[in-house]
Amino acid sequence: MDIKTQLQLKQTQQLVMTPQLQQAIRLLQLSRMELVEIVRQEMLDNPVLDEYAPPESETEISMDQTDGEEVQTGSPDREEEINVLSIPSNISEWESYLDSGQNLPYQGRDDQDQAPFESMITSPTTLREHLLWQLRMTRLSEPEFIAGEAIIGNLNDDGYFLGTLEEILSPYGDEVVSAGPEALKIIQEFDPAGVAAQDLAECILIQIRQLGLDDTLIAEIASDHLDDIAKGDVDRIAKEKGVPRSDIMQAVGVIRELEPKPGRPFGSTDSIYVTPDVFLFKMGDEWMITLNDDGLPKLRINSYYRELLKHGSTMTQEEREFLLEKIRSASWLIKSIDQRQRTIYRVTNSILEKQRDFFDRGIKYLKPMVLRDVADDIGVHESTVSRITTQKYLHCPQGLFELKFFFNPGIQTLSGEMLASESVRAKIRDIVSAEDTARPMSDQAISEMLRLEGIDIARRTVAKYRESMKIHPSSRRKKHV
Repeated sequence: MDIKTQLQLKQTQQLVMTPQLQQAIRLLQLSRMELVEIVRQEMLDNPVLDEYAPPESETEISMDQTDGEEVQTGSPDREEEINVLSIPSNISEWESYLDSGQNLPYQGRDDQDQAPFESMITSPTTLREHLLWQLRMTRLSEPEFIAGEAIIGNLNDDGYFLGTLEEILSPYGDEVVSAGPEALKIIQEFDPAGVAAQDLAECILIQIRQLGLDDTLIAEIASDHLDDIAKGDVDRIAKEKGVPRSDIMQAVGVIRELEPKPGRPFGSTDSIYVTPDVFLFKMGDEWMITLNDDGLPKLRINSYYRELLKHGSTMTQEEREFLLEKIRSASWLIKSIDQRQRTIYRVTNSILEKQRDFFDRGIKYLKPMVLRDVADDIGVHESTVSRITTQKYLHCPQGLFELKFFFNPGIQTLSGEMLASESVRAKIRDIVSAEDTARPMSDQAISEMLRLEGIDIARRTVAKYRESMKIHPSSRRKKHV
């Protein structure tokens, strides 16, 4: 074999992810709140970026307007800046791109529902804070107080005590370990009732004890027959206890009124309010799409730095290159945000065209749709549609939905038509809500009922959809009267 060093000339093509392209892709998948945070941080980092106050009168875009027919609300120079496809290297060519700010032809809504002002200045009390306040109000020895703090710190969001006393308290010393059982007993008497229990049975029994019913039939049933209560098997309980069925029913009714998750009323984190990215509403027979720009700064390049770049003869070459780089970065950010907004509009418009029956008539008329349907419609890649629909929300007369909600796989009906899986879930939900609670329908019965409506769906699929909607099986939905 002849081995030698040689040179070969080979021509190839490859996609280079420039920083500008990476920024544009990243902005596409950001939620609205994340985008606002990024823009404000960029305004702090880039001195040439300035916030622009748009005029009060703006023009809406209806679904019938195309990109080429949009009304220009900014200056002609600004429209030229927004539609620039590349950044010129010649400084003199920048003059046509440095006029006004990001005045997009979209209108925000001033009448949208805002979160209450109180939610902005206060935070809800957590379970831990509520219990610590009660602990401080209780007369305890120092070891008991230390043990109580450690126990409260190891409660989960549902209010259950995790781990063992010895494992949790051993780092604090033998004295605290010895005080652990008494501290746990004291905390279990705190509000909410049933807190610091180690399992469901103990939680229920604590609540029964606080009601003064610890020596009654209710306590006996809760201690020995929780599984039978979950299954609705009242007859078995009555047979084992040797008491009338009516007495068992009354006792079970009391147990079912107790709280299995004492920590439920206390949120461990602040409530997250979803602000829609786009509004869809109907005016007469025409649907209108309005992007939500409220809170998003309107950006422009500061005129001082523009003039400084044009006439700053005293600047050094290094200073000029720094300023030019900042202006280039600012222009790319403005263009990327503008492109993001336009893509959201185009995706929403495509969804509207394909799901018009849903918006007019409700969820039962939701059609199956995949990412490729919208991607082919607006001429972009499927990954772009996936990014633009992530954490973006649409407000319409039917409610508030994430844009991904409208993408559903299809289920073929007996007539050959395709039905969205979300529509099938809605039908299952309606069947369950209308059933006789004394004789709830099994998954097989639901499957057969859907078949009568022309929907060919297996029992396993019904079970999967039912579990995804957190609907209990028929044995747990049964209620005795």
